[in-house]
Amino acid sequence: METIHKIGRRKTAVARVYVSEGKGNITINKRDLTNYFTTPTLQYKVKQPLVLTENETSFDIKVNVFGGGITGQAEAIRLALARVMCAINEEHRLVLKPEGLLTRDPRMVERKKFGQKKARKKFQFSKR
Repeated sequence: METIHKIGRRKTAVARVYVSEGKGNITINKRDLTNYFTTPTLQYKVKQPLVLTENETSFDIKVNVFGGGITGQAEAIRLALARVMCAINEEHRLVLKPEGLLTRDPRMVERKKFGQKKARKKFQFSKR
């Protein structure tokens, strides 16, 4: 099996994932998974597609991720890994789709408008 490359996005985070045959090593920006994502919740989010498809120790994964915060980055990686699992075996789609792992979350930060304090907040209004 050659290397499979997929992209995942969430908010402003972009994750490029390269998956090849291996022993289950996950490297994110040249750092180990437990080093990069210190909380167990984020580690679980990243591993979720692998756990659901029972491929935790089958592949070596290299990730380049930038932009956004750590939660957005973890969810971007999760989407990319879910896409890779579907590319490897189309039957994984039946497991991942009901969990919502193949859906690109479209929610982005709303832009700030001119003449306002923030996106929705206005300056204080005085009638008199």
